[in-house]
Amino acid sequence: MTRQEALSLMQSRVSNNNLRKHILAVESVMKHLARELKQDEDKWGLVGLLHDLDYEETKNTPEQHTIITAQFLSDKSVEQEIIDAIKAHADKKERDSLMEEAIYCADPVTGFLVACALIHPDKKLAPIDVEFARNRMKEKRFAAGANREAMQNCAKLGIGLERFLQISLDAMKSISGDLGL
Repeated sequence: MTRQEALSLMQSRVSNNNLRKHILAVESVMKHLARELKQDEDKWGLVGLLHDLDYEETKNTPEQHTIITAQFLSDKSVEQEIIDAIKAHADKKERDSLMEEAIYCADPVTGFLVACALIHPDKKLAPIDVEFARNRMKEKRFAAGANREAMQNCAKLGIGLERFLQISLDAMKSISGDLGL
């Protein structure tokens, strides 16, 4: 599947604009992580672009999240490695590859960094740095829905938390126009 095919598929199945922005942010973080880890950027980007394909459909039945996507994508002959990573991000499969660990970390960090941008007076990503983000991580009530344990799982990628936050910030800043931040 090409990026354009995946993007069209996402746009046809995801109507919420904020969810679309989240998906684009995760795609960017995944590509930047792949570059850092010398992995396939296109494949990792597809995982990011497709990871929440069924989110709107399964928001009231979270136990089905990623299961519907997995079935749908297998019918489209998408590589099993991509499908497995999508399932792993929602704990529907044990994480046993770098790509699966990466999507698990990348998913929550995007929401966390958006929250960082939104509390800044500029409401932009540009002034946010690792120190700002690290300080917010210490505040348990700040962006409480962002799973800090999952973000700290970046250690399983061989990347420290500060480097992971920097990679994620760089990734999101590179598409800040698309994110409206």
